[in-house]
Amino acid sequence: MNMNLDFSFFTGSLFTNFILKGLIFSFQLTLIAMIGGIAIGTLLALMRLSGKRWLVMPAAAYVNVLRSIPLVMVILWFFLLIPLLLGRPLGAEVSAIITFTVFEAAYYSEIMRAGIQSVAKGQVHAGYAVGMTYAQCMRLVVLPQAFRNMLPVLLTQTIILFQDTSLVYAIGAYDLLKGFEVAGKNFNRPVEAYLSAAILYFIICFSLSMLVRQLQKRIAIIR
Repeated sequence: MNMNLDFSFFTGSLFTNFILKGLIFSFQLTLIAMIGGIAIGTLLALMRLSGKRWLVMPAAAYVNVLRSIPLVMVILWFFLLIPLLLGRPLGAEVSAIITFTVFEAAYYSEIMRAGIQSVAKGQVHAGYAVGMTYAQCMRLVVLPQAFRNMLPVLLTQTIILFQDTSLVYAIGAYDLLKGFEVAGKNFNRPVEAYLSAAILYFIICFSLSMLVRQLQKRIAIIR
């Protein structure tokens, strides 16, 4: 089998515009889903650790259900069901942002729960001893340490989140992979386009992984 690969089109300005548009949305989706997911996930983690059954049960159900369903199915569900509930379409990009935020919250929740549990209980008791309320103790003592302890894991999950953004291809959202697909069709070089996409995903994710590893070493030294 003879394959004549030609990557010369890769440097063209038109090709770059296709890719840049998708890359910007992939980064935006990752950033929004990370911030929203960590915020919701932290709330879910606190609910599960509250010891109150009426808070523990719904939070546990939320986390366990979403962690048991493939992400692509959740993406399709939200894309098809939200317009039916609202009576109007939201668009693939908005639907993807909502889906990823809701889905990733389940994973960030488990990370934050482990981080909160890693803080020594003696510090919590010390906070109560000086007159802090539960909310003050969590906000001023526990959560700052939990975030620091779990920061490398949170960032690793974010790298996985960035990789998963390629699944919005299923609903037609214009992400990085979609940009490569469009460029490949326009230049009649689909094989080169998909190979280039794989290389770019690898470069981005590997570089971020190296940064997380360095951060993990620094946090270990602080401890």
